[in-house]
Amino acid sequence: MALHSLEVLDGEVSLPQFRLLVTLNDLGCSPSSKVAHALGLGASSITRLADRLADSGHLARGRDERHRGVVTLELTERGHLLVDQVLAWRERELARVLAMLEPEQRAATAAGLRAFHAAVGENYAAELHGPVLL
Repeated sequence: MALHSLEVLDGEVSLPQFRLLVTLNDLGCSPSSKVAHALGLGASSITRLADRLADSGHLARGRDERHRGVVTLELTERGHLLVDQVLAWRERELARVLAMLEPEQRAATAAGLRAFHAAVGENYAAELHGPVLL
């Protein structure tokens, strides 16, 4: 479902670029080094992704006024709209699929997902970088 939702993008950005956009959506305006760490990527990878996204108008680069050597990244309105569009599509699609289940199946699914979320939060997520896109 997550990969299918990227069809909404119609080739506008790649999956790695979208991951960067989602991370910035979560972090807000951030130093590129923080974004790189959150995604578990090197600085050069973030620079390449940010170059493309800045060229396409999805993010803006800036400077930290206190530390002029620090490059900041921030979503533009276009970037926010794109992230919102994809996440809204995912939410609608998930609701559509859940509506196909019987009430007791939805309840069992919800209980299973709560347990899964707890396990991810306690044990698995600490090993990962960045948002876990489902």
